[in-house]
Amino acid sequence: MKFKPVCLLIVLLILSSCKSSNKKLVPVIGFLDYVQDETLEQAKKGFFVALKDSGFDPMMKTLEVVYRNAQSDQPTLLQACDYLISQKVDLIATNPTLSTITAIQKTQKIPVFMMVSPRPDIAGLVDRDGHAPMNLFGVYETLDYIDTAVMLVKSILPQIKRMGTIFNQAEPQSVDALNRIEKICTELGIELIKQPVNNSNETQLVVAALLTKNIEAFFALPDNTVFSSMEIIVKSCDDAHVPVFTSEEGLVKRGAVAAFGADMYQWGYQSGQQAATALKKRSYLGLQPELVKVRRRVFNASKAKSFTLTFDSTFTAVK
Repeated sequence: MKFKPVCLLIVLLILSSCKSSNKKLVPVIGFLDYVQDETLEQAKKGFFVALKDSGFDPMMKTLEVVYRNAQSDQPTLLQACDYLISQKVDLIATNPTLSTITAIQKTQKIPVFMMVSPRPDIAGLVDRDGHAPMNLFGVYETLDYIDTAVMLVKSILPQIKRMGTIFNQAEPQSVDALNRIEKICTELGIELIKQPVNNSNETQLVVAALLTKNIEAFFALPDNTVFSSMEIIVKSCDDAHVPVFTSEEGLVKRGAVAAFGADMYQWGYQSGQQAATALKKRSYLGLQPELVKVRRRVFNASKAKSFTLTFDSTFTAVK
């Protein structure tokens, strides 16, 4: 049996239409990670749990996910972002700051849902009038919690005079956090000894140099280089009997003594809830970047014991 050309064309159009309709039934999202990191992984986990709780689950075929991780390489990050855009995803989730900045620089059309990123103005993502990009959503943090995190160190070590830290000059949130910490340290009478680091391969040598300067504590900044080399930092400081403090809860689980900061899992979950709302409504009206809601005081019980430090009931022990 032969089909007439017109009939064949109609059949092809119907099949094409069905295929297109099926694609629209299941949203497709991109997830852009900059680095493979245990702490940041908690935010990603929270994001996908929030989507699942709202009915968007790859395992149930109600969601399709295109995932890319740049493995701490900026050229790879650019390529990964280009790939997600080429796949015409419905939205891009970004984790952490460098992923957010890259996505916003690459697209003004695809909605970007950030997590583990600072407020848009701190990240340099606002226009001359202070307005964030129209396609930027998700959850941010301010630097206000940094003050509390540093004051926490002073309350635990009231006699402290010198504290050390490392920072990556290429990361805006790291530099901004450093400036904030320097200010509060000056107010508290603490000398901040700082050393720049370009990547995790340099961390061990840079921290070793820092430890020769008689620091009494080390402060781990919200910095991707710090995140990716936390175990090296902790071991070096432990060997020198120098306690590590931070503003990142996830780093306490990895060896810091204590922290005041955002719960990484809840940070991602909050961003995922907002993304789920957008996917359900198929609209982004009424949504905007929002401040992280869950911050906690936490401590590492085994590290506290090794440094003979005690914490009151306002702190939660992390496993």
